[in-house]
Amino acid sequence: MKKTIDKVNQFDERDHDTLELIHRVTHQYRSSLLQDTGEAARDITHMDGKVLLYFGRNPGATLSDLAQHSGRDRAQLTRLIKGLRERGLLEGTADPDDRRNTRLTLTGDGLAVTSTLKTQGRQAAKRALEGFSEDEKQTLLQLLQRVSDNFKSS
Repeated sequence: MKKTIDKVNQFDERDHDTLELIHRVTHQYRSSLLQDTGEAARDITHMDGKVLLYFGRNPGATLSDLAQHSGRDRAQLTRLIKGLRERGLLEGTADPDDRRNTRLTLTGDGLAVTSTLKTQGRQAAKRALEGFSEDEKQTLLQLLQRVSDNFKSS
């Protein structure tokens, strides 16, 4: 009698190790982004930085735009935006076409923080990928995209 293999319940320890390593690299990257950011970016959390960078790339976007882009909970984003506005990093103006919406833009301080975060991001990426050829970088990108796509399709 031929043995059948239960692929669903089969577990390869390397699969777990691979995902744990991706998780560790993500934390190392986030940590390096928030190191030595200077006074401008002091007390900025990872999510604060992501929100500020989003509005830096999309000035005048709304909370709804951010929620759709990030897939995050609107209540969480509302609290984040409120805190960033109170700290003088974001400012809002009423949408002239729909007064229910607030268009958000970075303040001068917000621009300074995002500039620092972008510099940190470039330095972290350079350090993380040091010694990789362009082909290796492309292969890594493609493999990680496949991992991401697998999560999206399940």
